[in-house]
Amino acid sequence: MHKGILLGAMLLTAGGATAGTLDDVKARGTLNCGVNAGLVGFASQNGNGEWSGFDVGLCRAVAGAVLGDPNAVTFFETTTSSRFTSLLSGEIDLLARNTTWSFSTDVELKLDFAGVNYYDGQGFMVPKSLGVSSAKELDGRTICVQADTTTAPNLEEYFNRNNMTYDPIPVEATAEAQTLYLEGECEVYTTDASGLAAIRATFQTPGDHVLLPEIISKEPLGPVVRHGDDEWGDVVRWVLNALIAAEELGITSTNLEELAVGTDNPEINRLLGTEGILGEMLDLSPDWAVQALRAGGNYGELFARNIGENTPIGLSRGLNALWTDGGLLYAQPFR
Repeated sequence: MHKGILLGAMLLTAGGATAGTLDDVKARGTLNCGVNAGLVGFASQNGNGEWSGFDVGLCRAVAGAVLGDPNAVTFFETTTSSRFTSLLSGEIDLLARNTTWSFSTDVELKLDFAGVNYYDGQGFMVPKSLGVSSAKELDGRTICVQADTTTAPNLEEYFNRNNMTYDPIPVEATAEAQTLYLEGECEVYTTDASGLAAIRATFQTPGDHVLLPEIISKEPLGPVVRHGDDEWGDVVRWVLNALIAAEELGITSTNLEELAVGTDNPEINRLLGTEGILGEMLDLSPDWAVQALRAGGNYGELFARNIGENTPIGLSRGLNALWTDGGLLYAQPFR
């Protein structure tokens, strides 16, 4: 999801807040990370206020790489309308929330995506009692759709292409959409397919709700930083790459400490800091990637633990498998 319309003044003044984020984070001693206000599996709090989830794991990996402490993170709850304002204003250092990398987000809003950590697409969820099995059967239905996101124009374009009509019910937050959907105020809920799976997992009877097979858009989701702060963008980009490369290279939370003392694989050694000066190039310690991986393991481990097939969310790797396994995940070389 993406696209909030911000005040022009915010866009014009954002550049003043971009310089030196890496130095700011080091001086502050904590990473200010913006996440979803509550999407189980991706970012949510337990009863003790402790954060966990796939996106939370990325925040902790960045904190580990920069500060040597994966717990040195202050989490900021963001909504679809507040997330870009929070980033551009400097309130947060990193937006690690289900946000779509699109032309307008990148160019118009002057934001930089550090990569894609989840390849997604927009889908539909309906009550099983509605008796439909395809989005082509949704003509005339009431549909909850979040405002200020790509889901609204995607929805309109899909229905126009298929000569169907619908009654949109605009909502601001996931919790509002969930309430209206469960109360029957809208017959259909549309958002990113991963979000629908996460929301359905929280229902008292998840089996009473169906995810329709149609995926109507491309939604590459990834971490976002402010435009113009290339040093900080490099850090976030290469932390994400380190998580992906570690899975490809067979580096896991189980064998990390053993491999961190040196191996006969030069790329592993460069990644883990026993050869070369990659950490120095990023203005980080030589073991920055080791610290990032200590936060929660490699990309595959984060995926499996938080949103994988053996969790209530139940997502398969699909497009998010490594390129060597037929997916789209591909880390640039560490050399």
